[in-house]
Amino acid sequence: MEIYILRHGVAEEGGPGMRDADRRLVPEGKDKLRQVLRRAREAGVRPNAIITSPYIRAVETARMAAGELDFSGDLYETEALVPESSPQLVWDELRIHRDAPQVLLAGHEPLLGAVYAYLLDAPTLRVDVKKGSLGRIDVSGMGARPRGVLRWIITARTAGSLRD
Repeated sequence: MEIYILRHGVAEEGGPGMRDADRRLVPEGKDKLRQVLRRAREAGVRPNAIITSPYIRAVETARMAAGELDFSGDLYETEALVPESSPQLVWDELRIHRDAPQVLLAGHEPLLGAVYAYLLDAPTLRVDVKKGSLGRIDVSGMGARPRGVLRWIITARTAGSLRD
């Protein structure tokens, strides 16, 4: 399985009385995210499933990914991808979709950095997951614990510098 890890794009700051879950993407965040997703499309990313946090900025990010990557299915929202969740819960969600060759996850930090480490079976690994970045990890089995291989990470900065 190819697992694509997409952190939401730049979102609005939370204001008084605003729930964190209600923050939306800002135009700059959408523009940078679009650059990353176009590079991903060029790299052959065509998810068979998209799993997202229910937070608005993650759902907006997942919808943009669906549009840019020609995904026509339904988005699957799960609490397993909220910031306070655990990598094991994310792995459990991925195992539900074990028949999908490519699965895209849309979520948040600090969870996604921990998900990278978990999928790579490297518990002390620290990954600085930038907003709007997309990484690919390949796993060959769907057992109790993953043993993945990191293939690449695209950030807005690298996507923009790769322009022709």
